Amino acid sequence: MTASANSPSPASVTHAGGARLLADIGGTNARFALEFGPGRIELIDVLACKDHLTLAAAVRAYLASPAVLEAHAGPVRHAAIAIANPVVGDYVRMTNHHWEFSIEALRRECGFEVLEVVNDFSALARSLPHLGGQKQQVGGGAPVADAPLGLLGAGTGLGVSGLIPCGAGWTALRSEGGHVTFSPANETEVAILQYAWREFEHVSAERLLSGAGVELIYRALADRAGRPGESLGAPEISRRALAGECGLCDATLEAFCGMLGTVAGNLAVTLGAQGGVYIGGGIVPRLGERFARSSFRSRFEQKGRFAGYLGQIPTYVITAEYPAFLGVSAILSEKLSG
Repeated sequence: MTASANSPSPASVTHAGGARLLADIGGTNARFALEFGPGRIELIDVLACKDHLTLAAAVRAYLASPAVLEAHAGPVRHAAIAIANPVVGDYVRMTNHHWEFSIEALRRECGFEVLEVVNDFSALARSLPHLGGQKQQVGGGAPVADAPLGLLGAGTGLGVSGLIPCGAGWTALRSEGGHVTFSPANETEVAILQYAWREFEHVSAERLLSGAGVELIYRALADRAGRPGESLGAPEISRRALAGECGLCDATLEAFCGMLGTVAGNLAVTLGAQGGVYIGGGIVPRLGERFARSSFRSRFEQKGRFAGYLGQIPTYVITAEYPAFLGVSAILSEKLSG
């Protein structure tokens, strides 16, 4: 899936060190692009992680693709990778996929002079000031200038981060907040939690606010209704709900959105995120109007004495197709100019 059909000419390369490789690695897909100059991110391609034995193999496959070779970009010396995993020290072992690697060994194997590897939600957080109109507000007032921003997003897992003002720039939090213990807010969620305990000793927010979590919620609600449901994947549950074909599927999405609202509200009060809370990931942006009319926003504000405080904080759905590229671009630019 290539986003830019027109290959840039060599004369259009404006980065002094040549084109830069940008990557966003999730548990399911590996997204790659070349940045030829500031804001000129092109030749986007998405590779299935399962089709490549290692991350290095996926990088080499992208760089050897016909579109990249036809661009005559020359050797790629500088790269930045966002990955759905904690990045602490040199060794990375993915939580939701089998890839594991040494950052330094990956740099040498791929021939990069500079390689930055960061958590995917740290990168996504860094993209927030650069989104422009690529976001949709869902409730709340105006953002407070120079205030922290919150970020979370459900997909293969649940990513959580924040962006904190720091001098003239920003600092992204290296958070693993998706693994906090899930806390139910009503009787339905208590029943869902009790069902989840049959499968997991520890039920984190990610266990329910993810693709696998949508499926778990569906099974729990079917069990509660006394009618075991079909074995459905998250995409089919969402499709049936959005098409109005299945009440149980719609109830599943509603429960998911409500839970996400509570977690987003928790993040807002924890960070004092008066600059806004942003929702990314692979699930919510596909829900469109169904998300806007869900219980997400009411649950976001449902914090007792702090309801008024939260009522002023805007929440946004990120609508950019590849926002993490904006974040890793900013991180790599800072590294190279430092």
